[in-house]
Amino acid sequence: MKTLLIYPEYPATFWSFKYALRFIHKRAALPPLGLLTIGAMLPEEWPKKLIDVNVTKLTDKDLSWADSAFISGMALQRESAREIIARCKEANLKVIAGGPLFTSEHDQFEDVDHFVLNEAELTFPPFLADLEKGCARHIYETAEFCDIRKTPAPLWELINLKHYATMGIQFSRGCPFNCEFCNVTALFGHRPRMKTAGQIIAELDGMYNRGWRGPAFFVDDNFIGNKVYLKTHLLPALIQWQKERKEIPFNTEASVNLADDPELMEMMVEAGFDTVFIGIETPNEESLAECNKQQNKNRDLIESVKLMQRAGLQVQGGFIVGFDSDTPSIFQRQIDFIQKSGIVTAMVGLLNAPPGTRLHERMREEGRLIDSISGDNADGTTNILPRMGLDVLREGYGKLMHHIYAPEHYYKRAMTFLREYKRPKVRTPLDLQRLLAIVRSSVRLGIFGKERFQYWKIMFWTLFRRPNMLPLTITLAIYGHHFRKICKLKITQ
Repeated sequence: MKTLLIYPEYPATFWSFKYALRFIHKRAALPPLGLLTIGAMLPEEWPKKLIDVNVTKLTDKDLSWADSAFISGMALQRESAREIIARCKEANLKVIAGGPLFTSEHDQFEDVDHFVLNEAELTFPPFLADLEKGCARHIYETAEFCDIRKTPAPLWELINLKHYATMGIQFSRGCPFNCEFCNVTALFGHRPRMKTAGQIIAELDGMYNRGWRGPAFFVDDNFIGNKVYLKTHLLPALIQWQKERKEIPFNTEASVNLADDPELMEMMVEAGFDTVFIGIETPNEESLAECNKQQNKNRDLIESVKLMQRAGLQVQGGFIVGFDSDTPSIFQRQIDFIQKSGIVTAMVGLLNAPPGTRLHERMREEGRLIDSISGDNADGTTNILPRMGLDVLREGYGKLMHHIYAPEHYYKRAMTFLREYKRPKVRTPLDLQRLLAIVRSSVRLGIFGKERFQYWKIMFWTLFRRPNMLPLTITLAIYGHHFRKICKLKITQ
């Protein structure tokens, strides 16, 4: 069976880095890791093509070639997915859909022939078996969690790696914590399930042997869910792997208690990690208690951030406003925290209640659900009625976002970070595109940009105070350009 694996388009969002990617002539931030894994689970004899609509067009020729289309995506890609499904049905293709979007909203996609939901390692094999026998059901789902030690490596040969800024790799699923607003545990459970160190090394070898030398993002929702296994198995293997090759930088997501473990931070840096995304959420202790963010309570969150920065890990932070415990003072408190912490990439969003979460259930019982989630973490929308009122929340949020991404405040925060940050052990190589990005940024931002005064101030400061950080400083300047574009596009001031 000739098979198309189709990944829908992302709109311009905080994490799309659409306006930053233009500086390095890349088309997308990350490849569709789920579809690359599904490709490896399909029968080997089936001809396969992967069309990532973020990097290439889905043509009529592609549709006429295929017998079936496998589509995956997230809530953010909802509208693009609808358009793709309509085109596939018009071309008389059998449409099979899975992934987070369809697991949560499969009842809203009437034209899909078969839904393969939850973890594909469990639902995909019986679907394929029934398909071969001609008796495939409409929906395949499970409440069980799979053993990801049996998950195949992604089929990297289905994509052109040069189109992407970063490669993705998954080590674990599940999180030991139970935050009220988070759907990770609903999707993947509380007990972290891990691949073996050998699996991860094989996946890294797969992308490395195809010529990849850029960053790799461990997409785990909480990379440090099992610290013991990290210290005894995975990190030693990664450290050895880096020694035997031209090193590549890693980044990931983790919980703030990483700051409590100097040995773990040291090993991560030695293994090549230079950035971690941390769910800070809020400096308001009452709101942390409200959402059951126990790991963030009763600690000096700014000092925790500084400890990670000094260890050699840039902290990117997630923040939320709109908790029931929040008052209008929260907007200035968030601004003050973000500026003092030196978290340059600060993703601030309104509180949302994703389906499957305890928050969604509570909001439903209280009659406070008002819409479906957009899937965009920083577009100023919410699907709940906040205690402080929607108008107050949206107005405060707009002022917060435009304040922290105004050039004066953004570059000041970047300098706060650079003063603390320890030089990373592994750095992204300065290839031709990144060298050209230096030239492009100096022209677009340093000459024609409204931030040109702040741009040259931080560049000269870095050149004389932290010259080895100059490539990172340029990257942060480019990110700031993207974030300001997103603010202007999506968030009312």
